Amino acid sequence: MEKTNNVTEFIFLGLTQNEEMQKICFVLFLFFYAIIVLGNLLIIVTVISSQHLNSPMYFFLSYLSFVDICYSSVTAPKMISDFLVDRKTISFVGCIAQLFGVHFFGCTEIFILTVMAYDRYIAICKPLHYTTIMTMRMCSQMVVASWMGGFVHSMVQTLLITQLPFCGPNIIDHYFCDVHPLLKLACIETHIIGIIVVANSGMIALSCFLILVISYIVILVSLKTQSSEGRRKALSTCASHVTVVILFFGPCTFTYIRPSSDFSEDKMVAIFYTVITPMLNPLIYTLRNEEVKNAMRKLWSRKVISSGKAKG
Repeated sequence: MEKTNNVTEFIFLGLTQNEEMQKICFVLFLFFYAIIVLGNLLIIVTVISSQHLNSPMYFFLSYLSFVDICYSSVTAPKMISDFLVDRKTISFVGCIAQLFGVHFFGCTEIFILTVMAYDRYIAICKPLHYTTIMTMRMCSQMVVASWMGGFVHSMVQTLLITQLPFCGPNIIDHYFCDVHPLLKLACIETHIIGIIVVANSGMIALSCFLILVISYIVILVSLKTQSSEGRRKALSTCASHVTVVILFFGPCTFTYIRPSSDFSEDKMVAIFYTVITPMLNPLIYTLRNEEVKNAMRKLWSRKVISSGKAKG
């Protein structure tokens, strides 16, 4: 069948149609996005500038923060600006680019979180071999593999959608372009493609989540043989990661593990993994980590001293 595409733009319904609520949401999400960018940038700068934060855990954390900024920037600025306009439109090309970005950075984040769990597993369960296994070369290869995995996944999702014909309607009941809302607008039967989407997105999220759960069960079991101080330190670092994993994987798995549906809750759930989790990550990792907090204090004191000398 010849592909026909009469749609040049899509119209978002957004989070709410209420004008007063849109004004409140504009201020609220602008504040959230500022925290996402500033908080994650602070972690990146702190890790890069601190000599004490040179372990693989912080190497991965800096990349997680970078991905969080990119991930939220794909959807949040557009969503925030749309709160100020009545007609929330996006071009067809812009929609496909947004779809690619959401899945590229989202999947990369999933892989980096999985790599971080592997790092904690080696550090706690095989401490004597940690430095020989988790070399800088190995860490770099893991990060590159995470980016490549995200790219391949996103390309599959994007190519599946771009092959579909869109002849109207063009109204998307969401605040960004995603596979499920776009599948509903296609002019052909999309049941098979929907299954492929679930197999691609859902199974990546679910399988990585299961790997994470198994790795942390193994870690908890191995902690029985360690001292109380070692247990406390290990649990402290793992607790932050587990919290982030639950916040990100829970909503993400709910959205992508099932076929396309008419659940209006999808866009509310999406807020968690596109805005809330990237915003909370810096807080979770800094509030529960003394090394990061100390490094930030030193960075701040150095900045105050250097600015004082400059004025003097």
